[in-house]
Amino acid sequence: MTMTQDETPVGTPNALHDLGFADAQELSVKAQLAVKLNAIIDKRHLNQNDVARITGMNQPKVSLIRRYKLQNISLERLMQALVALDQRVEIRVRSAGHSKPSGITVAA
Repeated sequence: MTMTQDETPVGTPNALHDLGFADAQELSVKAQLAVKLNAIIDKRHLNQNDVARITGMNQPKVSLIRRYKLQNISLERLMQALVALDQRVEIRVRSAGHSKPSGITVAA
């Protein structure tokens, strides 16, 4: 099947879901937390050993986060690392409505 110039492929707001990842929603949330974590690491000019010491993770796990290899990193671990770096992590549960479907989002 070929597409003409006027045709645009339609996807969802979650590119990971569009790519067929079964755990797309969780990976998306992890990626958003990792972006925030990596921004803090960069801003503070921390090396991986510093981050490991501060967060209680080992250096190889920090390396995975720095490279966004998040499939073996738990959401809880990412949130704990942010807290260890003096961040406040809030989880809020609300009823899904017409304008916002059910799901998980991160506001950072």
